[in-house]
Amino acid sequence: MSAPIANHAQTAKVNLLGLPEEKLVAFFETLGEKRFRATQVMKWIHQLGAESFDEMTNVSKTLRAKLVECAEIRAPEVVEQMDSSDGTRKFLIRVEGGSVVETVFIPDGERGTLCVSSQVGCSLDCSFCATGKQGFNRDLTAAEIIGQVWIAAKSFDQLRPGGPRKVTNVVMMGMGEPLMNFDNVVDSMNLMMADNAYGISKRRVTLSTSGVVPALDRLNQYTDACLAISLHAPNDELRNELVPINKKYPIAMLLDSAKRYIESLPDNHRKITIEYTLIDQVNDRPHHARELAELLRDVPVKINLIPFNPFNLSNYKRVSNNAMRRFQEILMEEGYITTVRTTRGDDIAAACGQLAGTVNDKTKRSERYRAQFTKAEPVRILAP
Repeated sequence: MSAPIANHAQTAKVNLLGLPEEKLVAFFETLGEKRFRATQVMKWIHQLGAESFDEMTNVSKTLRAKLVECAEIRAPEVVEQMDSSDGTRKFLIRVEGGSVVETVFIPDGERGTLCVSSQVGCSLDCSFCATGKQGFNRDLTAAEIIGQVWIAAKSFDQLRPGGPRKVTNVVMMGMGEPLMNFDNVVDSMNLMMADNAYGISKRRVTLSTSGVVPALDRLNQYTDACLAISLHAPNDELRNELVPINKKYPIAMLLDSAKRYIESLPDNHRKITIEYTLIDQVNDRPHHARELAELLRDVPVKINLIPFNPFNLSNYKRVSNNAMRRFQEILMEEGYITTVRTTRGDDIAAACGQLAGTVNDKTKRSERYRAQFTKAEPVRILAP
């Protein structure tokens, strides 16, 4: 998977925030220390929110001094924290290089879901997603990914003895395509689920992918997190327009890979979550719902319908409530568990599909989209 950690004396300081347990053990072995030191330090960082080695009172002064010389605990910088009227919280987080990514916390009763970003921008170009319009800069490091969980937990005073457990679920559904940043995402998810870190259940950590099939085919070797597929269309012709990676990995190939992943898990009762963003007059017609029901007939799924959330640089429109309700009814009549995602945080541009951040775009894609959008081209209906 990831390259082994180089000798600390030959490199810059190692950021311990992003190291999963086995890599933290390997790091301490290079210092001539026993593996229990990794457990101690991991708990201090992820369960108690330590920002310096001086706080680690059960670690010897000698080791703490050694750590100061060769290691650090460095989270990305919070530029701004925005709170919605519905309780949603968005963090604008500056990462190395100056770009800003977004992380969103969504409360729902006793459940608190954190939507985490994996890339600066997105290397894909889905037509209905604000992130894709921003272009792409780079993958986030493991420290920058797990740092989003660390920041959110600290903001709710969760990282202290007896602190309230606000972040109960994590979804890799923020900016970027997680499977295009495989090693760092896997390391981060393993930290989320580690007993000595955040201890989040494997049923409460979800990776969402648009369909990077080769990476999905090897995912079960490294994690047993839950899986969500960003489908958004019931056929290849329409999905090619909405999710361009479909041209390389079409729906049948993607669903076969997803089935193999879910069937490989020791827990045989889990389902794949199918995410389907409904766009007015594009993919929201009753015949789309019936086609989707037929497509998924032999796949263990539950379906999450997401109303399109408008943003700048898009001419798509939000689905009507009637069309949304009819689409859901058809799927439920066909026997599918079908939920509608409540739009949360749209007053702070934190709703699904709205995350954009500030990307130092290497692709020039953002410039092209702005030029195209000024022409005010009408929305094209992609299917009859």
